Amino acid sequence: MRITAINVFQVDLPLKEGRYSWSNNNFVETFDSTIVELRTDEGLQGYAECCPLGSAYLPSFALGVRAGLAEMAPRLIGQDPLNIGQINRIMDTTLRGHPYAKAPIDIACWDLLGKATGQPLFNLLGGAAQDDIVLYRAISQDTPDAMVENINGYAAEGYTKFQLKVGGTTNDDIERIHATRASLDPSHLLIADANTGWTKHEAARVVNAISNLDVYVEQPCLTYEESLSIRRRTNLPFVLDEVIDGPDRLVRGIAEDAMDVINLKISKVGGLTRAKLMRDLCVTQGLPMTIEDTWGGDIITAAIAHLSQSTPAEFCFSATDFNSYGTVSIAEGAPSRVNGRMVASDAAGLGITPVFDVLGDPVVTY
Repeated sequence: MRITAINVFQVDLPLKEGRYSWSNNNFVETFDSTIVELRTDEGLQGYAECCPLGSAYLPSFALGVRAGLAEMAPRLIGQDPLNIGQINRIMDTTLRGHPYAKAPIDIACWDLLGKATGQPLFNLLGGAAQDDIVLYRAISQDTPDAMVENINGYAAEGYTKFQLKVGGTTNDDIERIHATRASLDPSHLLIADANTGWTKHEAARVVNAISNLDVYVEQPCLTYEESLSIRRRTNLPFVLDEVIDGPDRLVRGIAEDAMDVINLKISKVGGLTRAKLMRDLCVTQGLPMTIEDTWGGDIITAAIAHLSQSTPAEFCFSATDFNSYGTVSIAEGAPSRVNGRMVASDAAGLGITPVFDVLGDPVVTY
């Protein structure tokens, strides 16, 4: 099998809630998502999606996905997409860094591997390890009262795990955490996610002020070292996300007991190949994961579901159904949330079929 063409699509994904807000006054109202189609000489097509969370969350941005593809795509025409290791080596020698731009190529190759073998991706990623996947809901930063109302609405829809967007003014964040925790059922989990938004002294103040609550603290500070300092000052369970950007940082974090949970974002680490490597390392070290991505729609939700489904439940802390946040559906066959859970498709590959009436024409073809 050989890659004969690479089509790149761009689609806007507006939010049902109108705006998603997180630390440092960052917000997005419409997400810019890139869809990749790999066409082959055997008539199979592989699909993937990459959607950065704006331009100020990670070292990634929507135009960067498409610019990175422009660098790599000419080198990939004629290559065997089922030789995923070689595909990744070509991408890495063509473009140093920028893993998010490489992720949709890698994921589309996995989709093709599933279709070529007639297997759903969760079989190829290790086999089904759980029947369904527990989801979390991200609660956009707002006033304490508004966040309480939002979180209780999603609890009524079956969610039991909530990621509260903090990282704002310290006093407001303390109030947000206390108010939402008090409103939840004791069995529900609450994660206070600062998204790197606190300085070290602010984070120290917050963890002291919430020390008596049943709450997780996620990514309090900008750097790994600052966050590790806060980890050593609190007994609350600790989650790292933005700074766990590859296998090397994961290994260091495990060695230094820097976290109790990680957020494993597929595009952040370069696609399913490296995400699977990190997932398997976490499982061997007894480290649970939230399996997700930066953002997206139906296609990346399908990839999240397959990696999650092949992860033992005790190590799959939660996952994300990004396609439930938006107003636009871009693919048929994607997982749908039912009572705060989802299930990966058992069709071959990702199990999705793009809706080309929504995607429109490619913005570029290689």
